[in-house]
Amino acid sequence: MYGIPCDVEAIDAIAKRHGLKVIYDAAHAFDVRYKGRPISSYGDASTLSFHATKLFHTVEGGATIVHTPELEKATRLLRSFGHVNDDHFTLGMNAKMSEVHAAMGLAVLPHMPEVLRSRAALAEVYSEALIDADITRPVVPAETEYNHAYFPILLRDGAKRQGVIEALAANGVHARRYFYPSLNKLPYVNGEAMPVSEDAADRALCLPFYPGLPEETARWIASIVNAVAGPRGQVGVVSESRMA
Repeated sequence: MYGIPCDVEAIDAIAKRHGLKVIYDAAHAFDVRYKGRPISSYGDASTLSFHATKLFHTVEGGATIVHTPELEKATRLLRSFGHVNDDHFTLGMNAKMSEVHAAMGLAVLPHMPEVLRSRAALAEVYSEALIDADITRPVVPAETEYNHAYFPILLRDGAKRQGVIEALAANGVHARRYFYPSLNKLPYVNGEAMPVSEDAADRALCLPFYPGLPEETARWIASIVNAVAGPRGQVGVVSESRMA
């Protein structure tokens, strides 16, 4: 979530204990490392998104990262109709990346070091400007090389979150409720209650965050958040949450 690693070691221990396979949704996790390893090296497979809204993109598309020759062969077959030339092995689909999308990726890739540096610097600007605001931030685990994919904040409650959205909108600033609703609340899912997820979905907001956003603009946006959220230390402030 937001490029922040979940507890991959605990999940690995559970999977080994029960003989389970682990597939990670790593859509936000481009270039994230945990304890010196690419985050996509954990589990049995990880899926990456290269949609235009992601840090690294090919306009549309993605990738699957696997760790065994057997799984690599099976994945290649699934994405290519289940056959190699005239040799047919299994059912499949046409999920190959086009040359045009690959060319976009090759054009974007050399710029990624600067993109990541720029986002890290902008995150510091926001963090300093919001240091006294009555908000919390998702906790990035220790020993994580983070990609600053988003700048999420959690307001004290849903009413404060809505107040910030409206105040920003009144000033021509669009902030998104990444992510809403909690998946167990989707109308086509018979989900059980998930109070942590539901609470986070109610309070979370992602501020505008992209390379090229002027520092003074980020501070101005933060000032609007500060005015609505109020100062830290008021009654009802929650402790930091690890949203992963």
